[in-house]
Amino acid sequence: MTLRTVLTGAFLALLAVTQPQAAEHVTKTHALSLTGAPKYPPAFTRLDYVNPDAPKGGELRRAARGGFDSLNPFIIKGNPAAGIGLTVESLTTSPMDDISTEYGLIAESMEVPDDASWVIFNIRPIARFHDGSPVRAEDVIFSFNLLREKGAPFYRFYYRNVIKAEKLGPLRVKFTFASAGNRELPQIMGQLVVLSKKEWQKRDFSATTLEPFLGTGPYKVEKIDVNRSIVLKRDPDYWGKDLPINRGRYNFDRVRFDYFRDETASLEAFKSGAYDFRAENMSKTWATAYKFPALRAGLVRKEEIPHSRPTGMQAFAFNIRRPVFQDRTLRWAIAHAFDFEWSNKNLFYNQYTRTRSYFSNSPLASTGLPSKAELALLEPLRGEVPAEVFTKTYEPPSTKVKGGIRTNLRKAARMLKKAGYTVRGGKLISPFTGKAVSFEILLADPGFERVVLPFAANLKRLGIKARLRTIDAAQYQNRVRDFDFDMIVASWGQSLSPGNEQRNYWSSQAAERPGSRNLIGIKSAAVDALIDKIIFAPDRPSLVAATRALDRVLLWGHYVVPQWHITHDRIAYWIKLGRPAKTPDYGVDIWAWWIDAEGEAKIRSWRQSK
Repeated sequence: MTLRTVLTGAFLALLAVTQPQAAEHVTKTHALSLTGAPKYPPAFTRLDYVNPDAPKGGELRRAARGGFDSLNPFIIKGNPAAGIGLTVESLTTSPMDDISTEYGLIAESMEVPDDASWVIFNIRPIARFHDGSPVRAEDVIFSFNLLREKGAPFYRFYYRNVIKAEKLGPLRVKFTFASAGNRELPQIMGQLVVLSKKEWQKRDFSATTLEPFLGTGPYKVEKIDVNRSIVLKRDPDYWGKDLPINRGRYNFDRVRFDYFRDETASLEAFKSGAYDFRAENMSKTWATAYKFPALRAGLVRKEEIPHSRPTGMQAFAFNIRRPVFQDRTLRWAIAHAFDFEWSNKNLFYNQYTRTRSYFSNSPLASTGLPSKAELALLEPLRGEVPAEVFTKTYEPPSTKVKGGIRTNLRKAARMLKKAGYTVRGGKLISPFTGKAVSFEILLADPGFERVVLPFAANLKRLGIKARLRTIDAAQYQNRVRDFDFDMIVASWGQSLSPGNEQRNYWSSQAAERPGSRNLIGIKSAAVDALIDKIIFAPDRPSLVAATRALDRVLLWGHYVVPQWHITHDRIAYWIKLGRPAKTPDYGVDIWAWWIDAEGEAKIRSWRQSK
């Protein structure tokens, strides 16, 4: 289950709570949001984009890559099976048409004071684990402590500002925070997955396991074949099936994930009808490989679905823990060797847009020169951040210039010479290490080699040796987790309301914590200060200004070579799947789809006729 990081607020009903020294205003609400009022009111009956009368039944077949050896997705050990998130739930959840709001799921309502110094969750009396036992306050507190103490390092970092979890009643839990003003923390606690205290007291949570565990979600694990497949069965007694947030969703009786070694095998399996739904990430494949009999016969649909979600940053990421990459000038020169325009035309069929921000496709992206509000945050950091932050608009190197890549490489060579680099015997020699500049680009996807090889060829013209190495998914995961790489292709997803996750992405504390998302290794007091400005932003304008300021500092740090993004989803699916007439703004919600009996019959008839 993906944890969405979004800010809190949404004050819908005020009530006064008497304290020993002062009265404190508290919001009791069905949903939490700071980007505006929740889309759905307290008495909503269903999500706008679902078919409330969608038929139940049948099997959805999906594909997964690599393999799995565990059913525990909450620890750093092992590779958890696909779809396991369908078996568990959190206190709150976000629909795909209002992703910046958390609506009550296991929690019926939430209470938050004006200063967001604590949050109370009121658990639904009907909430149940798969064995029929009720969810209680002690399960919530136990889950919090379990994840923080024995879960992946991420959880300790994520919950570090929670100083107390207390039971106020059988169905009432309060989390108290270290300081006031962090308006994201109530929603972070809403994203807490609730596990059974009774079960996990008897099991070793820190170990990988292939034994299913109790959850509260709409599906249970029915069957596993390690590294090959997992089948989930819809729970007919699922406690939350009639909640407004769930009506018209989770319609498949079974969900099956089959594992494939690589994308070529996976695509061929889709063409043959081995699975039903595919989201395509490769532009060449999308442009050239979807030509097969079932598609021509109208039994497979190929669609591009526009979306409005932030696309974040995908890039070649430098590991600046490595001595070779500690020079900002070298990193900027290397960026000039990536020819996006050539790649987009010759490799991607002009399907992509160049990324210019860590918060791309959102109003949080920095543009132009800093605003007055941004300067108020940046001026105290002058001298600690690159000077260009104040004077220039960031643009990644482009070959839309006379001479194309040759012009960029000449520019890169000049800046390197000015910084003291020399070329001897066709090799670029660093003035800092006295060694030839050489590094490895680590990949897990062979499909990316066609992007890296032209980049490496351009670097060679600068005297830089870039070695390409592609390894299996498990080894790649371990090396990335331990920061054992020079350069990788990395991505950082963003929401419309960034907050505490930025510490995990960029903070000094996360830089040396294995498993963190600070893959680059940034250790900057200025970046840390701007992250705090985002987390403790008192209102939306302040949040936007702080996010744009951080964006500028990260961009001008030249920590990455920005790649590209796309503002629509590329999907293909067999017509046995029915889907709602309306697609939510932030992307496809496959759990609002269903099995279409008429389409299934057409597929069956077509196969019988062949």
